[in-house]
Amino acid sequence: MSALEPRDAGTDTGTAVEAAIPVPPAESEGVLGRTYRALSIGIVSVVFLIAFEATAVGTAMPVAARELHGIPLYAFAFSAYFTTSLFAMVLSGQWADRRGPLAPLATGISAFGVGLLLSGTAGSMWTFIAGRAVQGLGGGLVIVALYVVISRAYPERLRPSIMAAFAASWVIPSVVGPLAAGSVTEHLGWRWVFIGIPVLVVFPLALALPAIRRRASGPADPAAPVEPYDRRRIVLALGISVGAGLLQYAGQERNWFALLPAVAGVALLVPAVRGLLPPGTGRAARGLPSVVLLRGVAAGSFIAAESFVPLMLVTQRGLSPTMAGLSLAAGGGTWALGSYVQSRPRLEPYRERLMVGGMVLVAAAIAAAPSVLIDWVPVWTVAVAWAFGCFGMGMVMASTSVLLLKLSAPEEAGANSAALQISDGLSNVLLLAAGGAAFAALGGGAMGAVHEAAEAGASGSHPGAFAVVFLPMAGVALVGAWVAARVRTKP
Repeated sequence: MSALEPRDAGTDTGTAVEAAIPVPPAESEGVLGRTYRALSIGIVSVVFLIAFEATAVGTAMPVAARELHGIPLYAFAFSAYFTTSLFAMVLSGQWADRRGPLAPLATGISAFGVGLLLSGTAGSMWTFIAGRAVQGLGGGLVIVALYVVISRAYPERLRPSIMAAFAASWVIPSVVGPLAAGSVTEHLGWRWVFIGIPVLVVFPLALALPAIRRRASGPADPAAPVEPYDRRRIVLALGISVGAGLLQYAGQERNWFALLPAVAGVALLVPAVRGLLPPGTGRAARGLPSVVLLRGVAAGSFIAAESFVPLMLVTQRGLSPTMAGLSLAAGGGTWALGSYVQSRPRLEPYRERLMVGGMVLVAAAIAAAPSVLIDWVPVWTVAVAWAFGCFGMGMVMASTSVLLLKLSAPEEAGANSAALQISDGLSNVLLLAAGGAAFAALGGGAMGAVHEAAEAGASGSHPGAFAVVFLPMAGVALVGAWVAARVRTKP
């Protein structure tokens, strides 16, 4: 939109004198303009906090589990966060649609901090896990509420830019987080990693909440009667959380009794997924259902493959865990670059093509990664391939967020954002479980031994065990390219 608009004056004289009429500042400003500056810095700071926690806490987690004598319960420290966040996503969507995003966002950030403090002061592993569960509740509330804030406070032309800023906010934590957490853990103790992060909550709360109160508080239509909470969706959300937890538990066991929780988990998940995702998601119906499905396909295939990259480099090529981890470091920058590319206004008409191309890059990167199983292939091949894959993910993930808000009515932004995040999180668990089972079946060892093998630099996993993870995930990513071609409401 032009900053100046022509106005015709004096047409009766045969000459058109054009006078410039300034457009109101908010209509020509960027995300850091005067109107949006405090809000943008505040909500990006919230994402930065979540990113730093995700990268830093994972570094301190093994030390915490060992000191609390909780190594057998190690996986539950992760699954507790995930299962409670799924429930909180649905709750946050309904809460934000009916009352506005301010309350769920403030509650979520507060719960996030309380969970960190609970874990950081835990005297037993079960208390530690309880803290992680509280963190998950907070994280689920926050992520969906942020989407509703964007849908309410930003015009459509600025949404790609704020999504790009979200992606950029992960770059520094992905590099600095593990190093900082490792240093703090080594010199001060793992508890200070958890206790120190809540201090960062104060800044985003002080900056973002007043701006949200001014621009995005209350229901989308204050004159409309407030709809009651959909109890059926809340029950389904509880079902999807419990079902996912049962599947994760079954995936960690290696006996026939694990079939019981696995079957129970599937029985809970199937009706919950059908009830919580948009109709037509399973068959990639055009428009919103394909956007939600694409988010899950992209995130699940990429994260499932990425989880095995460091282990492959350590066990098959002899790299140290630090060097194996650094092979993925460039991905943070290229992910942010891909998100920036999709935010360019001149590329908006080609968004669907960018998403298809992004998924092709993701598929190619995943397929190229196991080439290092061949001795004469340089190990830096993985770093280059993953940089391109992350570039594609940056374009796809930010674009799914932009399109979701574009295709959602204001009063439906919360529910649809929750569906997007559920698709993302649930696909991670299902594809990781499938990849882990295939990996173990071909002699790769149990998923629970991944961290131990990486730390010990162990070798002996059969190369085919890695190939059977990466190649199917590359196929899933190619399916994502087909789904990306269906995000338009009309062919």
